[in-house]
Amino acid sequence: EILLDGDHGIDRTFEVAQKVWAEVFFYLAENNVMFEGILLKPSMVTPGAECKDKATPQQVADYTLKLLHRRIPPAVPGIMFLSGGQSEVEATLNLNAMNQSPNPWHVSFSYARALQNTCLKTWGGRPENVKAAQDALLVRAKANSLAQLGKYTGEGESEEAKKGMFVKGYVY
Repeated sequence: EILLDGDHGIDRTFEVAQKVWAEVFFYLAENNVMFEGILLKPSMVTPGAECKDKATPQQVADYTLKLLHRRIPPAVPGIMFLSGGQSEVEATLNLNAMNQSPNPWHVSFSYARALQNTCLKTWGGRPENVKAAQDALLVRAKANSLAQLGKYTGEGESEEAKKGMFVKGYVY
């Protein structure tokens, strides 16, 4: 995963990601990894979180798909994107934009924060909020299900889901 830390533009992220994925797939090939048997979990190509020039979902999709076409063999069956600190809505819109045309891979999501954030905040550890939290999780799951089909519109999203989740220096 290439983290969002920094004020660099999307071109710099693209440049770094090309080098990273060239190395990754070189060593996968060197070690006889069967590409048909892996699922890749990368971050999307986005500008740094502190960059003044924000990218549109179409720009993120264009850069990310260009990177994938240059570096990821079509034998890899699926690309399961990490949200990497993007807001829930931003990550979903970006995924949706990538699925507006056919890809040689199944392009989907493996989000944690971008699926759970609103749900966890809604729940807050309180038993009386369980149903509302479950409903929030279903909204996120349905939105991302639609996005991986290229059918997400972004309509009716909560303000909480639009908030960025970037944490400077985030450590797993």
